[in-house]
Amino acid sequence: MRILLVVNAFASSVTARNTVVVHRTLSRGNDVEVVETNRRGHATRFAQDAARRGLDVVIGFGGDGTLNEVATGVAGTDTAIGVLPGGSTNVFARTIGTANDPVLAATQLAAGLAAGDIGPIGLGQVNGRFFCFHTGIGYDAAVVREVERRASLKRWLGHPLFIAASLRTWAAGYDRRTPHFRVGGTDATGDPFDVPDGWFTIVLNTNPYTYLGNRPLDLSPAATLDRGLVAVTFRTMRAGVILRSLAGALRGGGVAPGPHLDVRTDLTEFVVAHDRPFPYQLDGDFLGETRELRFRHRPAAVRLVRPAPAP
Repeated sequence: MRILLVVNAFASSVTARNTVVVHRTLSRGNDVEVVETNRRGHATRFAQDAARRGLDVVIGFGGDGTLNEVATGVAGTDTAIGVLPGGSTNVFARTIGTANDPVLAATQLAAGLAAGDIGPIGLGQVNGRFFCFHTGIGYDAAVVREVERRASLKRWLGHPLFIAASLRTWAAGYDRRTPHFRVGGTDATGDPFDVPDGWFTIVLNTNPYTYLGNRPLDLSPAATLDRGLVAVTFRTMRAGVILRSLAGALRGGGVAPGPHLDVRTDLTEFVVAHDRPFPYQLDGDFLGETRELRFRHRPAAVRLVRPAPAP
């Protein structure tokens, strides 16, 4: 196969040594070209060019943001995507069964390529931009913004940096006095719904939402690559409600809807809006503030190389 390996050398787990090993592993029986990104959006342009040239697969070796850009670049074409874990969390790679070690993951991916285990998956889309596993709106996005302000520390601190950013944002970086947006659309039964008092929302294309170390944060088992989107909206910023929900997510089985937590599954289209701007992030990358987000589920948006099971 003709493969483009897109490497983000600044990602947490990417080194010169493991890049050489990964390249060597994938090159057994394949023609592999390697490129390195050096700025945001670079991976998308590499992926678009690869699709125009008719390459078979573009593999993102970096964090979740690198994979997002690769998927955005090839969505709607015959070129497939593959993923290798190079970031601090690697949510999507781990969700589909990839080992969190890049060298072992390359062996799994090479086996998947050899077996031809490639098939279509659905993606989420918001305001025209694709996402692989989730979009965070409100408080969640404000935390990501705080982390990105200290991006140079992310390689070394990882999860402790996210925890510190969460506490700092809770204390001083996010308005906890009034709701930030409303969520509305048509649910899976065709009935309209309206959540007028959203404080923060996680829109899932896959589950878990993220990992805390090796523990998955399970918000909804209904979020899979062959079903519609799931929207989990917190209608309060009361610490007790949020902590109880997160504790339940760590136990597995998803979070339970209630008076302060709205859960919608199998969504095809919906809108998040407010007359004041609110922050949002896609697949772990902060994208700024907006007054409106229009979501759509795109079935069979891209073809994915599935990793072989870890030995």
